[in-house]
Amino acid sequence: QYGFSVSVMTSPSQFIKELVNRSCVERFDRILMDWEVSLIWSFTVSVFCIGGLLGSLIASSISSRFGRNRCLLLNNFWAILGAILMISSRTANSFEMIMVGRFLYGINAGIGLSAQAMYLTESAPKNLRAMVGVTIATALAVGKFCGQLLGIRELLGTEKSWPWLLGFNGFTALFQLCTLPLLPESPRFLLLERGDLQASENAFRKLWGNKDHSKEVVEMLEEKAALQSIRSCSVLELFQNRTVRWQLLTIVIVFTSLQLCGINAVYFYSFDVFRAAGIQEHRLAYAALGTGLCELTTSIACSMIIESMGKKDLMFSGYIGMAASLGLLSVTVYFQKTVWWLPYCSMVLVFVFIFFFSCGPAATTIPIPGEILTQSFKSAGYTVGCTVNWICLFVLGSLFPILVENLGNFCFLIFMAVCLICGFHVRFNMPETKDRTALEISAEFDRMRAKDKTSQKKNSSKICEIKAQDTKL
Repeated sequence: QYGFSVSVMTSPSQFIKELVNRSCVERFDRILMDWEVSLIWSFTVSVFCIGGLLGSLIASSISSRFGRNRCLLLNNFWAILGAILMISSRTANSFEMIMVGRFLYGINAGIGLSAQAMYLTESAPKNLRAMVGVTIATALAVGKFCGQLLGIRELLGTEKSWPWLLGFNGFTALFQLCTLPLLPESPRFLLLERGDLQASENAFRKLWGNKDHSKEVVEMLEEKAALQSIRSCSVLELFQNRTVRWQLLTIVIVFTSLQLCGINAVYFYSFDVFRAAGIQEHRLAYAALGTGLCELTTSIACSMIIESMGKKDLMFSGYIGMAASLGLLSVTVYFQKTVWWLPYCSMVLVFVFIFFFSCGPAATTIPIPGEILTQSFKSAGYTVGCTVNWICLFVLGSLFPILVENLGNFCFLIFMAVCLICGFHVRFNMPETKDRTALEISAEFDRMRAKDKTSQKKNSSKICEIKAQDTKL
């Protein structure tokens, strides 16, 4: 839902702007100026982020109250209602219905992004948790690619069919309504938050088969015993708790960098790069399909190697590769009109950047709160991460046109700095999560901080000794 809603608005943009003008002429007998149409169009696109922010804020309480599976099930009604408004908008001659539909799609995406990540990470075996986490990025890539594919003129990107293109989310929501009841609730949620051991074992058997699950149950019971007197914490309590301060900082940094890493800037400039490489205007949409297909195939391939490489190494190498690609891309785009072969280098760098993004941040970021936080903090951690994600997406959508107007392709350098900061934070301040429980990862965070404090004490003691010697002298 999230990936599809992000990419689907590109194709019918001209038809929606015509609807805005036509409805204003019929209602108010007034033709809007270009800047007024652009303002309405920008708000129609960005209201999705406002809905997503609201959805992420309420996702924690809904998923804790109703459970992960039922939360996802109820969440589909937002998408169905939004789809009805989208499909009816042209008949009703109302662009406001598209705005409300986008807002409802945002609520659906905000809740779904948090609840799905919690459901998958809590339901997966420890040895497959990283690979299952990558499927979230794969689903986002599938959504983006489907939005691009269905938006071409041969399918739904026509004047008659574009309302059905915008309403396609409703059909996927109906599919989930039919299939989600067949899946069990998260075993960790049932045992750690509901205290229902029998239901948890039944869920294990449905998800993992009829094998021995006693080891996983013991690990969860140990976590439950460690957190016996601790209830599910709110976002405010997460911020106030000093024991998870570095986990919280890591969540904020990686989710901020996910939106500010430059992927949207690269997609924006890809059309200019493809034009400079000689691709004709009417074929640019098909070239854009290539970028979506590259992200999708890389995400699928990443699921095969993440268990062997580890999440930390993938994220670090992804950000460093993205930073290098952005640095080179800013140079090649700047000089592409003076050297004939540089546009082709720029086109290669676009795909290289998408490759590093797909196998690095996109594949590893979203499951992070569920892996580095214990059960009592999980819901609040996902709320913080997804809230930061939506705020950054909204801010980027608002400021990016200003950055492009004033800095041009040198805006890549800002995103390059973000990639470097996040990459080095992951390298030096985040432990590996592969084949580890939440308690083990939490203990590793404590050990990393303890080493820093020990080194600081040693340095301070050395300084005191030097000062004492100076005093004696």
